[in-house]
Amino acid sequence: MLDDFLVRAGLAGVGLSLATGPLGAFVVWRRMAYFGDATAHAAILGVALALATDLPIVAGTLVVALAMAVTVATLAARGWAMDTTLGVLAHSALAFGLVAVSFFPGVRTDLSAYLFGDILAVSRADLMLVWGGALAVAALIAWRWQRLLTATLSEDLAHAAGIRPQRERMVLVLALAVVVAVSLKVVGALLIAALLIIPAAAARGLARNPEAMALMATLIGAAAAMAGLALSLWQDTPAGPSIIVAAAVLFAASASLGRMRG
Repeated sequence: MLDDFLVRAGLAGVGLSLATGPLGAFVVWRRMAYFGDATAHAAILGVALALATDLPIVAGTLVVALAMAVTVATLAARGWAMDTTLGVLAHSALAFGLVAVSFFPGVRTDLSAYLFGDILAVSRADLMLVWGGALAVAALIAWRWQRLLTATLSEDLAHAAGIRPQRERMVLVLALAVVVAVSLKVVGALLIAALLIIPAAAARGLARNPEAMALMATLIGAAAAMAGLALSLWQDTPAGPSIIVAAAVLFAASASLGRMRG
């Protein structure tokens, strides 16, 4: 029989994949990998904000992640060189967050949980939060799917169809901030972007249409979560990084299969 904490961890990983699968597909299509990284790094600054104001960690993380995402999206719309800008913002937010958190007694020793996640410590309340946030993001993307897809394919085509690409970009920004907030405890700030990108990248070489890619990314993410937990239980390795290792192995397998099919 599996222990309760393992069941909760598995459910949290599967629930999170419901959001990271379709959202990760858009991150890959739009080449927003560094964008997601910057938003995830800002989560540590959100932890500091929550500790300073006695807010729930998720609330502080959501506020800062959303502020970072909106800032980056606004600068991108104004034509800033995003590679340099994202590099500055991502590393500055992470550094400010780490310095700020160090001022709070008793937090420094638990900082690795915020950086790398602690999925094995997920409680029932955390599980409800993860599933609630993931289902909300999945529903948002499903509702805006065709508009998001059109705006991703061509902004000119989106304008011709009466779609505002800026609005669809902000939808992705909001979804990304929510995913970062609810997944901080599961995989941590440093691994969130990997969970968004790797399953979607693995699905891209196998899927024949956008909908299939989003579905396959969700399934690969869920499989990586279960395989990573199994590896952690078997070899006593950190659970969060083990999930990313499993995702990377699945990516290598999908790349090899894609070459064979090609």
